Amino acid sequence: MSHDSSAPHGTQPPSRDHVADTLRDRILSGDLPPGARLPTQHELAEEFGTNRTAVRQALDLLRHEGLLTGTGRGAPPRVAERAPAHEAPRKADIELADRLLHAFRAEHVTVDVFSLTTETLNTALAPSMIAISREELRPRSLTVRVLLPSVSADLALPRLVSDPGRTDPRPLERLHELTHTYAGALRGHLETLKVRGLVPEVSVEFRGVPITPTHKLYLLNGTEALFGYYHVVPHRVGYRGEEMEIHDVLGLGTQLFRHVRSDGSQDEHDTAFVDSSKRWFDSLWDSIAQPFEPA
Repeated sequence: MSHDSSAPHGTQPPSRDHVADTLRDRILSGDLPPGARLPTQHELAEEFGTNRTAVRQALDLLRHEGLLTGTGRGAPPRVAERAPAHEAPRKADIELADRLLHAFRAEHVTVDVFSLTTETLNTALAPSMIAISREELRPRSLTVRVLLPSVSADLALPRLVSDPGRTDPRPLERLHELTHTYAGALRGHLETLKVRGLVPEVSVEFRGVPITPTHKLYLLNGTEALFGYYHVVPHRVGYRGEEMEIHDVLGLGTQLFRHVRSDGSQDEHDTAFVDSSKRWFDSLWDSIAQPFEPA
């Protein structure tokens, strides 16, 4: 059995999340099959070059996710007999933050995004930005592509609850201002990584498509797809000194479903979903998408 458990760059020992991510990947890929007994905490601590506290916390996390069973004192846990193909969906900002931390361990990082705005992405990037600033993560390149609704598009949402004919332009004007604000902040944060010499190569590109998003999609390193539906809700917002009740979609609280690409036969449905999502994204990016420059 071949394992890649090299410690992240830097002087700090591998964290709980590094151990958990590596073991999770082994389980979901089938390298650790259902029923397999894990090494002891002492053996795992030696393998990962970390302390037993980090190992114990990682095992507790995987038990909580339902990937491990067995909590007897002194006995190593086993892989659950029916390890879930997907982790339970979590709120978008929490799930995305965790998976970005994992994605940024790669040497060359790619992030493709389709969403209404980049609010969730901006929020979820914070832990990775901190880890990179501390040089706990050291990717050599970062390529980010973002698809957003075109500013000129006649979007179905948001709209005033009292205006089904969408004659009032204020909800869309507010959305466009938010889109530019979040996209500009995202570009600034990521390009700062290059300016500070933390990531040698950084590319951030935005394009607009004349589509009202009904879902959000994040593709990480071409191996993971995080997919979540937007739910339409009535929402009171302030805009230019006035209050409006609009039908809107809120992204931070939506659930994201995670699909992981694998070369093994166990996860062929996940692999197909990731590959199909990538083709879908590229088809928009290479056809009707137009350059979008945040103000």
